[in-house]
Amino acid sequence: MLKDSILKFLKLDSLIENLTGYVEARIELTKMEIREEIAKGLSKVALFMLMGAVFSLFIILISVAIAHLIAKSIGAFGGFAVVAGFYLLLGLLLLAFRGAITEKLQDYLVHSMKKKKEKE
Repeated sequence: MLKDSILKFLKLDSLIENLTGYVEARIELTKMEIREEIAKGLSKVALFMLMGAVFSLFIILISVAIAHLIAKSIGAFGGFAVVAGFYLLLGLLLLAFRGAITEKLQDYLVHSMKKKKEKE
């Protein structure tokens, strides 16, 4: 009771209410901004996954087509073996250079995040 009367006397009660309202509004705004960023991130991930699935399907089908094309000249087993050998070689190259590839990818991601922060 004494506290309330002192606050009213010094006109600090409205200041405290305004400050409390401001803090609550900032918290709500921050929550909304976080939700928006999460929604943007999830939509990008979903689109990236869809594009990856479509691209994977394309790679599989074009590989089968190339294997059939090669199979006309050297035989069915040979055509599929050549395509499989190509993918084995590609996989071994990726394995051998995984450190450099990871480093380049990390640099690219850091650079793109810095650009995004500068835009804001």
